[in-house]
Order: sequence, then structure tokens, then C-alpha cells
Amino acid sequence: MTGDDESRRSYASPPCLAHEIDPAYFDPLAVDPAQARDVARWRKAERARLLAERAALTVAQRQEAAERITPQLEALIARRSGPLEALTISVWWPIKAELNLRHWLVDLVARGVKVALPVVLTPAAPLVFRRWTSECRMVQGFWKIPVPAEGPEITPDVTLAPLVGWDKQGFRLGYGGGYFDRTLAALSSRPLAIGIGLQAAEVATIFPQSHDIAMDAIVTEARVHEPNPENR
Repeated sequence: MTGDDESRRSYASPPCLAHEIDPAYFDPLAVDPAQARDVARWRKAERARLLAERAALTVAQRQEAAERITPQLEALIARRSGPLEALTISVWWPIKAELNLRHWLVDLVARGVKVALPVVLTPAAPLVFRRWTSECRMVQGFWKIPVPAEGPEITPDVTLAPLVGWDKQGFRLGYGGGYFDRTLAALSSRPLAIGIGLQAAEVATIFPQSHDIAMDAIVTEARVHEPNPENR
């Protein structure tokens, strides 16, 4: 693959003239409607590409990536937030070939860590979190994702989010619903926010908009990326 081919692959269908400038100079607070539409179209195309590449991996490849991620993740959380046993950690129930960390969740609960899952109570509203154990009753929630059937709402100290794509600034490309950003913005106490995904899902930039909230860290099977060194 040539350099030009790689550049085109990284940006897919670049919004406006963004492919002709350094991503570091892209205005993340731009409110131009035409630019916003172009970014939305680019994200839709890039999301489809990345999801197809992830789905093409074998189950064994995805599971190997998950197993390489969990020790790095534990070390990061302990360094940034203290002993895991004293924390409430929100995770996700895997769908669409997402990395499956459920074996790790069972281990966390056995060690006394409080594990929570996100629940959509109202469409287009912030998520709530309910405690999860391997014995709790699960029901089909929004998007047919299993969620705890009952239980009080709890606030996580650490929240993990699956990534479709990510960039070096810590911005996350998700499924486009905005639930995770909306939830982080609404929480009165900001948890440590960590994106989890594949190293191959890194892009030069997601062209962040004013509603996008950067993760505190990104963890892949290859490494831990923290965009703000002063917080390490």
C-alpha cells in the first residue's frame, strides 16, 4: 500500500477540506451546519468500514485481543483510581462482534468489585447504571441488549466504553447514538472514562464536534494510550 493509499484509507470520505489540513488544526468546536453534515456522513462511512473489519476477525482473534487488554486495563485503573475492590466499574454487554470481557467481569465480582451495566430507560437520554452479578436476572433492553432487570441506580467510579474507532486525542467513534457522551456530560461526578477497542481501529481523527467528550484513556490489545500525560 502506498502512502497516498494509506492516507485515503485513514480518512475514507473526508469532510469538507479536512483531508488537506493537519487534523490538529481541525476546529472541534465548529458549528457550521454544512461541516457538521459532512462529518456525520464521514463518520457513517468510517463506522461501517471499521465494523466490517472487526466482524471479519475470528472469534479466537477477538478473544485473544480481549485477554491481552484486561491486565493492562487493571493496571491502568489501579494506577488512576486505586484498588479495584473499592470501586464501582461500569462495563458493557457485548454485541456486534465487540470485544467480550464477560470472563473478566465474573472474576471482578468474585473479587468483591462492584460491576455495573448501562441501561437505557428513556431513548435519547443519559444512561443509568445497575449493579450486575452472574446471578442477577437479565431482561432484553434497548437494542435487544441484555440488562439487569431491576435494582437501584448506582454511579460508577470508572466507566468503560467499547470503541468502533478512536484517535490519539482520546475521542471515541461509537455507534452514533450519542448515549455515552450524553451520560458523561450529565453525571455530577465525572468517572474515569476508558475506551476499549482494537489497535487497528485507530484513525487520524474522528473530527470531534462540540458534543464529543474525550476519553481519559484508550486501551487496546497493543497498548494503553493516555492523551493527557499530566493526568497519569
